[in-house]
Amino acid sequence: MKKVGIIMGSDSDLPVVEKAIKTLDEYGVPYEVHVYSAHRTPEQSKEFAQNAKSNGFGAIIAAAGKAAHLAGAIAANTTLPVIGIPVKASVLDGIDALLSTVQMPAGIPVATVAIDGAANAALLSIQILAVSDEALAEKLSAARKAATEKVLEANAKIEEKFNK
Repeated sequence: MKKVGIIMGSDSDLPVVEKAIKTLDEYGVPYEVHVYSAHRTPEQSKEFAQNAKSNGFGAIIAAAGKAAHLAGAIAANTTLPVIGIPVKASVLDGIDALLSTVQMPAGIPVATVAIDGAANAALLSIQILAVSDEALAEKLSAARKAATEKVLEANAKIEEKFNK
């Protein structure tokens, strides 16, 4: 199975990133976690991205706040799918990071999830890997079915209580 790379611009992003780590663990997806800054360690982030495919990665998650150029810097140096997590890390409540992550020029796409949306970033990376991994695809289907059943159970309780 391919690995997911998880890159954060600062170790202060770890509380957000841990939700992605937990989700990948739940699905049994291998990963590596690194701290590389687009601005303070550009050579290291570039080297990681350029070698990611040959090092067994199938997708990369990049989390950063404020100017949030990390996902774009990673995407510029790999053809692997890159998923950006804009992190709420400033007085602008993460809107700055969201706009920096989502506004990529044509030719260098970055899939972008919600501000602090690490669980969805992990799920999107799992969906990407599941395209060529049937066992992983089955885990995703089972999780979706369980989520549907949970909502329908809650609906039944609400209907029973209020629809007389």
